Formats: sequence, structure tokens, C-alpha cells
Amino acid sequence: MSTPFYVSPQQAMADRAEYARKGIARGRSLVVLQYADGIVFVAENPSRALHKVSEIYDRIAFAATGKYNEYESLRIGGTRYADLRGYTYDRQDVTARGLANLYAQTLGTIFSATVEKPYEVELLVAEVGATPAEDEIYRLPHDGSIIDEHGSVAVGGNSDQIGTYLSQRHRDDMDLGEALRLAVDSLRRESGGAERELASDQLEVAVLDRKRPQQRKFKRVLQRQLSALLEAGESAEAGADADAGGDEAPKGGSE
Repeated sequence: MSTPFYVSPQQAMADRAEYARKGIARGRSLVVLQYADGIVFVAENPSRALHKVSEIYDRIAFAATGKYNEYESLRIGGTRYADLRGYTYDRQDVTARGLANLYAQTLGTIFSATVEKPYEVELLVAEVGATPAEDEIYRLPHDGSIIDEHGSVAVGGNSDQIGTYLSQRHRDDMDLGEALRLAVDSLRRESGGAERELASDQLEVAVLDRKRPQQRKFKRVLQRQLSALLEAGESAEAGADADAGGDEAPKGGSE
């Protein structure tokens, strides 16, 4: 009689975590930044129909990278939870922290299950507050842990290098145009520091704008507005370079 194959629980969890991380790393990157008037989401996504960033409730948005069918089922579940809770109690009772706890329980259960494979997803849940200090951003890796983020965060693809680039340049008082240009510059970074082309039609952009008069703060930045914001920054940079490189005035009087 053959001896049953045995794998320690520690090794099994390590293998499942490695499997999930590899799947997430194959996904295109996504970044979230706080700016003066809210929170902006910028994802590398050439599809116009399959969204990586979506509205969950009035002040709350959801973003994810990894396997689309897996994070889409989580998004739908979160939307149903938010609608039911807001209808049963009060709209103010629907919070990003509550949704993050729900997703953490779901991902943790799936990750520790002995039969199912872990989800190859990494989630971001963000809520815009009345002031920047009240903004909340939660990152949820594949194992269901919750990480409270501030300022900027990157997931998927080359997230470590992108995150370092953002943390060195991000400011909370940026306007939307500055935050967008920083996000796009970070997504253009490849391993080794080289840059690649990334057109505006390859991006999915949305914001939680605290200054919107409507109760719902989520808004997609469509192609025309996105192109205008990015081109405005490039024009300003070109003008600054031209001013810096102008001829210096001659020193001394004329003979």
C-alpha cells in the first residue's frame, strides 16, 4: 500500500499564495491617488466595455486587477450588499470599511478552502470624505487581509516599482490634472526604468469628486476630457522647458 502524499499546512498556504500572486502580476497595473478635491483611479485598460473601476455607492468606488470574472463577481456582491444596507438602514451606513470587511471575509474563506483555488485578484475600495483627512482607501490582497492606504497605491503588474515612483512624487494638494499626469507617468514605467508608450485610449479613468453637488460622487473621465488634461500638462512642461532654455541677457554694457 502506497504512503499518502503529505503537504504541510504552511507549505500548502505558501503555494496558494504564490499561485495567486503570479496571476495578479500578469494583470495590467492600476493606481489610485488622492488629490485636493478627491480620489482618482487610473487603470491600464484598452477595453471600453469591461471596467476595472466601478461605482459601488454614493461616495464609494471599487477597483481591481487580476482575473476579470472573479473580481466582477465580487463587485456585484458588494453592490448588492451596499444597496440592501442603504435601503434597510440609512445611506450613511454604507461605508468603505464595511465593504472592505465583507470582501476580506469572502477572500479569506476562498483562500483557506482546501478544494477551491484562491482568487487571482487584488481589490481597492475607496471612499471620499468631506475633507482629504476623511478619505479612506483600503487594499485587499488575495488572502483577504486589509491594508489601510494613504496618498497613493498601485496594484497588479509592476506594482512595486510603480508604488515607489508614486510615493516619491505624490502630494495631497495636487489638482486633478497633476494627479492624472503623475499616474500615467508611473504606468509608463517598465522594469529597469525604461518608458513605454501609453495612449489615452488605453486608459480607464474615474474620480470620486468631493465637490460634486450630487449625492453620488463617482464620475468617469471620458476620452475627450482625459486627452485635454494630459495635453495641458505636456504644453505647460514644454513652455517651462523653453523658458529655462532661453538665451541669457548679455552681461555688461555695450561698447
